[in-house]
Amino acid sequence: MSSTTADQVSAPQSATKTARLYRMVMPGHTCPHGLKSKWYLERNGYTVEDHHLTTREEIDAFKEKHGVKTTPQAFIEGERIGGFEALKHHFDSSLAAKQGKKSYAPVLVIFGVCALMAWGASFAATGQLLSLRGIEWFAAFSMAVLAIQKLRDVESFSTMFLNYDLLAKRWVPYGYIYPFAEGLAAVLMIAGGSLALAGSPIALVIGTIGAFSVFKAVYVERRDLKCACVGGNSNVPLGFLSLTENLVMITMGLWVPFKILVLG
Repeated sequence: MSSTTADQVSAPQSATKTARLYRMVMPGHTCPHGLKSKWYLERNGYTVEDHHLTTREEIDAFKEKHGVKTTPQAFIEGERIGGFEALKHHFDSSLAAKQGKKSYAPVLVIFGVCALMAWGASFAATGQLLSLRGIEWFAAFSMAVLAIQKLRDVESFSTMFLNYDLLAKRWVPYGYIYPFAEGLAAVLMIAGGSLALAGSPIALVIGTIGAFSVFKAVYVERRDLKCACVGGNSNVPLGFLSLTENLVMITMGLWVPFKILVLG
């Protein structure tokens, strides 16, 4: 008759999930995707057999052996999964469907951060939790950051902009001028006073053209387009938020001269 010790009874029978990872760790360079792959495997409960490829010869030999072109490469239960992006898709199959899908997230992030920046600047300047100057700064900061996004790649922006902007379709250089004009108007409005007054016509003109262009493309022609508001090659849909950006510029273009010239 066999007996079982107390230690054997209390010991949990758990299987350890193990993955093998081959990544580049050379004296002058550690592959960032390799580090992320290791972190991602550990985050998903795997104990990682971490194999470092420390020389160009080792890397080339590994690629030839496994018929791959890049490192890192992760293996789970003997099956090659691939690098960091492949690991993400392996653990979350819905990512493939999300790739390339249009989203307002980039614009919402910009508006959210600019709102916090404006609140911080307003509180530092006035000591108030909410002020009219803070609202003005929010609009101007948003214009400035959106202009930066466009200026990162003016060529791509101007190409996407030509899909719907009424003036750019008639005069192509406007697509190149627009982000500089938006950025200039934003800086002048952040400065306030007479400089803001000088920037208000710029915001009014480009905002009005933009609002008509978006309204025509989206609400009249019912076209399904991507917005160039956060730069070229974005997946932001042309729609309500795109129209909002232009309406904000129109509002600022009208409010600043009214505030300075009428209200004093």
